[in-house]
Amino acid sequence: MVDFSDVQRAASVLDGVAHKTPVLTSKTANEKFGAQLYFKCENFQRAGAFKFRGAYFALSQLSEDQRTRGVLTYSSGNHAQALALAGKLFGVQIVVIMPSDAPALKVAATKGYGAEVILYDRDETSREALGSQISAERGLTVIPPYDHVDIVAGQGTVAKELIEKVGELDYLMVCAGGGGLLSGSSLSAKKVSPNCKVIGVEPEAGDDICRSFRSGQLETCHNPETIADGARTPSASELTFSIIKQNVFDMLSVTDSTLIACTKFYAERMKIIVEPTGCLSLAALWENQLDVAGKKVGVIISGGNVDLATLAEFWNS
Repeated sequence: MVDFSDVQRAASVLDGVAHKTPVLTSKTANEKFGAQLYFKCENFQRAGAFKFRGAYFALSQLSEDQRTRGVLTYSSGNHAQALALAGKLFGVQIVVIMPSDAPALKVAATKGYGAEVILYDRDETSREALGSQISAERGLTVIPPYDHVDIVAGQGTVAKELIEKVGELDYLMVCAGGGGLLSGSSLSAKKVSPNCKVIGVEPEAGDDICRSFRSGQLETCHNPETIADGARTPSASELTFSIIKQNVFDMLSVTDSTLIACTKFYAERMKIIVEPTGCLSLAALWENQLDVAGKKVGVIISGGNVDLATLAEFWNS
């Protein structure tokens, strides 16, 4: 398991390496929801998303032999880029298995950081099976996107920084894919803001954690079709879900059309670029699924890696 002491250890390793990303406020948003919102902008993190935190911390914990042999991961984009950049900083060769329909921007960035990219067809094989095969053949250490104790600890530093900066919160809205950010954030919130209610948010098409949260057991989604490409994960892991069950107050899901509206709000009113997955945390409020009037609310923006032409297509559709 992972606990807050691991998050603290990760924060120490990341100090001076990961960006302490800004916290923004919006008078327009505050008036719209009747609350005080604090936006933790991980779209300004290195490699454009919170994933750099977990990736760098995980590599820092490897032995010299493991670093020499290299590391393999599988990701639709943000973890791929983050681990590729962390590998470049540590001098570790990174191999990334990415779906053939991954955003071209994210594939190019991953290659740009020096990683080897292997594309696969989601309908023909699973990334886990392919990763297991290749890692065994090459002797690579596997660092998955979220099912890893050091990944969860690293991601927990996002909420830790936010709450230490703005004080205790009533609610913390967190984007959810495989649950690494959500589980890590819940560990931090429980420790540094014990009365805070952590809310995880998924796309409707990929609502496996929402269903798992209700049923009490891991549910899956097979290749969910959603513009939130960072949340097209098949399921949470036993690790992340065990933490979520203990510490998360509720799970909500939102439509793709609301994600588009939120990308537009961020661009027009807050002057920042946020990818659809990064809008999940705001989208639940946008759909009035939670009454936060008079409350102090943290909103974690998970990333900003989106092609501008794609954003324009969303807005004009």
